Amino acid sequence: MASDPVRTRLLELAEARGASLSALSRMLGKNPSYLQQFIRKGSPRKLEEVDRAALARFFRVSEQELGRPEEFSLPGSGKGDSDWVAVPRLSLGASAGPGAVDSQEVAFDSLRFSARWLRAMGLRADRLAVIEVRGDSMEPTLRDGDEILVDRETRRLQDGICVVRLDDVVLVKRVEMGRSGRVYLRSDNPAYRLIECAITDLSVIGRVVWKGGRI
Repeated sequence: MASDPVRTRLLELAEARGASLSALSRMLGKNPSYLQQFIRKGSPRKLEEVDRAALARFFRVSEQELGRPEEFSLPGSGKGDSDWVAVPRLSLGASAGPGAVDSQEVAFDSLRFSARWLRAMGLRADRLAVIEVRGDSMEPTLRDGDEILVDRETRRLQDGICVVRLDDVVLVKRVEMGRSGRVYLRSDNPAYRLIECAITDLSVIGRVVWKGGRI
């Protein structure tokens, strides 16, 4: 069973450190044969998360060497940092209410997203931004204070929830393309009126592809 890469690596680390498997087992609060059985008999099938973390700290190696899946690497854990992308949070407010005057697109913070997830979604990390929603016109879909991930890859208008600029006001609305160059901006909250305008009156900031917020 020691031919398994994780078990082989653990055995190598223990021998290099001059630490017995029974001593390491006791360090984990287990019975002395715990790691011996793990390596020689394959039981347990894999290390418990807390045990794996403790052994990684003891040997000063990454948890991936002891079986932690790469997709669950945490920021700051060394090799796993490349699996995460910091997307800028912009001070530009996307109003879902009466409207907010545009401000400079200045990044004041960032949120981290899984690079694997972004690739699966077909999103380019360098074309993304996080913006805070202001107002209640898009409730219940988007609430005041929600954070939205905006894909700025394409600036052409299309149906869906988008962040747009109209008369220097930034809005997040449900866009519907009409005939003869007309565009409809709908609010999910029925208390707000439909906005109709010419396509030439709008500029697109991006398409909303994800939201997050407090419960």
